Amino acid sequence: MKNIFLVGGGGHCVSCIDVILAEGKYQIRGIFDLPDRRGTTVLGVPILGGDELIEEYLADENYFLVTVGQIRSPNTRMDIFENVKKKGGIFATVISPRAYVSPFATIKEGSIVMHDALVNANAFVGFNCIINTKALIEHDAEVQSHCHISTASVINGGCRIEEGAFVGSNSVLKEGLVVPKRAVLKAGEFHR
Repeated sequence: MKNIFLVGGGGHCVSCIDVILAEGKYQIRGIFDLPDRRGTTVLGVPILGGDELIEEYLADENYFLVTVGQIRSPNTRMDIFENVKKKGGIFATVISPRAYVSPFATIKEGSIVMHDALVNANAFVGFNCIINTKALIEHDAEVQSHCHISTASVINGGCRIEEGAFVGSNSVLKEGLVVPKRAVLKAGEFHR
């Protein structure tokens, strides 16, 4: 099993740990969070300290995943991703065994596909994305880097979600829709 370290120890981290354990591909070695949380745990996984310690854990066999959530702004997730990447860190791609990802779809590193999500043929998911529980990414849809597609969202065929956008839970996007960079779409709405 490959080693993985998580960056961010909040609520989204809890969900990520569950998916990582279910996938069975990575051994979770620790979490980086606020320095004053050092010595505590999240679902039994130790918090090692702050982000400043990441360099000590850079090695060919170690992978990282940003486990900070995203609602209004992608900035924190983007900053962490770029910082770890700049230092030479390698990012995992995590896919729940309860998700379906077409062999004709592309999922870039640093992204997580949560339980019961569906990513169909010719769909593209960029770097450092969250495809949350029960989300649907239809054929030929493009989700650019640093996006969060929330729980039970429907991204219909040919949609393009531009970098850093957030799509709220239970949203439905009409086919071919373009969501602008860093846009925030409210939960439970039909977007056309």
